Amino acid sequence: MTHLKKKIFLAATIISIINYSCKKDYFNVNGDPNRLTDNNITPEVIFTQAAVTTGIRMVGGQAGSEGAVTDVQFAENWVGYMSGTGDYSSNGPASTYNLDFTFLDNSWKRDYALLADLYTVKVKALVPAGDTVLAGAAMILSAKRFQELVDAFGDIPYSQAFQPNTYPHPAYDKAQDIYNALQLSLDTAINYMQMEAPSSFTATDIVNHGDQLKWIHFANTLKLRLLIRQSEVSGFNPSAEIAKIQNTGGVLQAGETVSVNPGYSNSKAKQSPIYGNYGYTPTGNAAAVGWGANNYILSILESTNDERITRFFTLGSNGGYLGGDFGLFTGNPTSAQISYFGAGLNKSADQDQWIFPSYESLFLKAEAIARGWMQGDAQTALNDAITESFVWLGVPDAENEAAAYISNNPDVTDMSNAGSTANAKDAFVAFQKYIANCCIDPFESWADQRRLHFLPDGFISNDANRISNTLPLRVLYAQSEYSTNAESVLKEGTINIFTSKIFWEP
Repeated sequence: MTHLKKKIFLAATIISIINYSCKKDYFNVNGDPNRLTDNNITPEVIFTQAAVTTGIRMVGGQAGSEGAVTDVQFAENWVGYMSGTGDYSSNGPASTYNLDFTFLDNSWKRDYALLADLYTVKVKALVPAGDTVLAGAAMILSAKRFQELVDAFGDIPYSQAFQPNTYPHPAYDKAQDIYNALQLSLDTAINYMQMEAPSSFTATDIVNHGDQLKWIHFANTLKLRLLIRQSEVSGFNPSAEIAKIQNTGGVLQAGETVSVNPGYSNSKAKQSPIYGNYGYTPTGNAAAVGWGANNYILSILESTNDERITRFFTLGSNGGYLGGDFGLFTGNPTSAQISYFGAGLNKSADQDQWIFPSYESLFLKAEAIARGWMQGDAQTALNDAITESFVWLGVPDAENEAAAYISNNPDVTDMSNAGSTANAKDAFVAFQKYIANCCIDPFESWADQRRLHFLPDGFISNDANRISNTLPLRVLYAQSEYSTNAESVLKEGTINIFTSKIFWEP
């Protein structure tokens, strides 16, 4: 590990200790969410920790920590990527869809802890430092996480958050208003990113290593994702925002994955989050004992001879790919038998942790072209996105394998076969993005399914006690909000996770 990376990891560890000591009441509005604004803690130090945490949130938690895996595991299961094994019990609330207010309570607190850190970075970077570039980076990461919170919960505290002296009980902003505000915030961040960075920024930026143009591409990709999510809203017109995206350099391109690495290594609590959660422990044991491949995604991959299956999963004990059925209490293969998570996901203990994969940006662009929002050939854009998925996963001879997959599976790759029904081409793109996102970004797949309802039947939980034959449209607010911010959360009324839609859900 380089000297610089050792310093970054030490700084991250110090902030982690501070965070942990206050974690249980971080978003307690009667406490002090701005506890990291001490003059001895610089925005650069806070930013490195916040960037690391942003990567951790993609997989749920740091390996071995409270909440590891569980924050995202439900989504992996709900969309048919992962399944429990026969020697471990299923997650009751997730497999029955019978959620309560505690379901994502810790996840809510961890997300607002991260967002409070990023808010602090922005404030401290701008005043008195005048570091607009660092502030812009914090705003871009913040926009990503705020959108994901809205997509899960709907209305949430936004404009009054992190200001306890002025707003001890922050109000809940409307989800649509937050989306609009995030577009404006990203516009400001892009402007900040076009300014001259201080000499320290390259060392501080453990995400894009001082590449301000890549930060702008990332911000534009998030702007496009906000637009795509609203595709089914009646009367929605994205043209003004699309023009901004195109006028400031466009979205992330092939090879432009946004990721973070403070100096991961094969040591306890220092492994890359994906490897530490779904790969192997420092002693070589499977980290995610009790979880493996879901038969639903295996069926899709095997039916099309998709070479990516070799990168998503390992072979099972039967010599082929062996999966389980989510929610099945008996009959699933054991942990020793099931296909585990493959080398395309688990490259090494010191691998970068993705924050936004390059291929996902290309799929967003492909859908925008298919909808007529952007110029270009939709088929070419889709092919490029599929190919980038093969390359990203490290499939041997990736470009030729991708070309063979596209050529041999016209029913799922040739847009002329999409049909003429409403949103047919868009669902076509979403299905390919769904495959590419296997075990990588399940939240995006859950959102796409709620938006377009494009997945073939078969992904619903097999739990005989499930209370619905459809996926929840959202989750309930965190129990901690009813304890610390009841005055505001109670104004949201009664939430039904099957009928209380997020504003963009048709």
